[in-house]
Amino acid sequence: MNNPIPSTTDGQILRGQTLSFRDDPFVCEPDNAIDHHTDGAVWMEDGMVRMVGAASDVIAAAPDVPVHNYGDALIMAGFVDCHAHFPQTAIIASYGEQLLDWLNKYTFPEEQRFVDSGYARTQADVFLDECLRNGTTTSSVYCTVHPQSVDSFFEASSARGLRMAAGKVLMDRNSPAALSDTANSGYDQSRDLIERWHGRDRNIYAITPRFAPTSTPEQLDAAGTLWREHPDVLMQTHTSENASEIAWVKNLFPHAPDYMGVYESFGLVGPGAIFGHAIHLSERERELFRDSGAAIAHCPTSNLFIGSGLFDMQDMRDCERPATVGLATDVSGGSSFSMFATMRSAYEIAQLRGYSLHPARAYYLATLGSAATMRLDDKIGNLATGFEADLIVLDLNSRPLITQRVQNADSIIDVLFAQMILADDRAVLATYAGGAKVYDRIAEQQAGQTSRPEIQSASHL
Repeated sequence: MNNPIPSTTDGQILRGQTLSFRDDPFVCEPDNAIDHHTDGAVWMEDGMVRMVGAASDVIAAAPDVPVHNYGDALIMAGFVDCHAHFPQTAIIASYGEQLLDWLNKYTFPEEQRFVDSGYARTQADVFLDECLRNGTTTSSVYCTVHPQSVDSFFEASSARGLRMAAGKVLMDRNSPAALSDTANSGYDQSRDLIERWHGRDRNIYAITPRFAPTSTPEQLDAAGTLWREHPDVLMQTHTSENASEIAWVKNLFPHAPDYMGVYESFGLVGPGAIFGHAIHLSERERELFRDSGAAIAHCPTSNLFIGSGLFDMQDMRDCERPATVGLATDVSGGSSFSMFATMRSAYEIAQLRGYSLHPARAYYLATLGSAATMRLDDKIGNLATGFEADLIVLDLNSRPLITQRVQNADSIIDVLFAQMILADDRAVLATYAGGAKVYDRIAEQQAGQTSRPEIQSASHL
């Protein structure tokens, strides 16, 4: 796709299987948290979901609205990715380094190219096209230190009618000169970007100090001031990803009680703050997440690929006092744009820690859970009346192996598990944003880009 313009958002009904959440599967019995219709429909109008339910009921409520029948495909909310680096798209799958060496060898050289706004726009288009191809309709995105990288990203997002969050990275030390700002310039540029983009179309700004080691105390203080001045924007950064990183933070901020204590001292902890990784947390830091409303972006493919460690999902989410946790690809520390791959890795990491991540919980984390990290769980992340019409249509038989597996499934939960272990971007038939189709797999394949297997029936469910 090249800069697709969203189609009309006039009323339309999509018919197929439908999947919604009626409760938090970490709170109730997971199987009871979902609402599944084998013959369901969703009525969209003016960019919003007007009604979801049995197809007969929805069509009867809107008899004059055109219906698009997706057969046995599954319609659900679009995936929400709460931590991703769009400027790293071109270096995905780079070999052989752990975090700090990986940044210096691959990330920083690539990010210097974003001084060119034309290159930044090209990469924004590539990133967003991959998101939509993989069924991701919202992300919380790191740009580069260059303001034009943010402009390019939001221009591309607006062209597609997407709800996206993004921000200019703040770095005023321990980074190449070409990627460094100052406490003052970082504040001024971020403030100007907030005024230019936050709330424009469907865009959300996120104040973005990269991580504590690349910001001076003065810059972190300026970021905290900026957030107090604009409390409705997000704040995103990294914490406790890697043992060497944590030791570095302790050396740079010797008076802080721990890594999260650095951010806490500058007013950067609270609802709307999203911290990537959060693997190696002290007990004090765990309690801080539980008490403060700050959120964790669990990046399982990245944590495995870079060798950072195993996040403790059970202790941080499936517990008496849970923190807010979402799922994230972390491209390109992560190795895939696919939320199926992300859920699979989250499941495998949990298994290594002796905890079984139920499929309903995995899909919740990939939709409403991630939306909650961004303070958007009343707007996106669920196929429900009153939510924005960001949704995906999934081919439950996208590969012969999956077709065979689904034929043996005994429930929709089993089908969902098979998808999260075996599926990839080939499972995404269509992606809608604000009620407009922004990706169509069949149209893409008819344009000669890929071949499409025949869809088999899953009507026995």
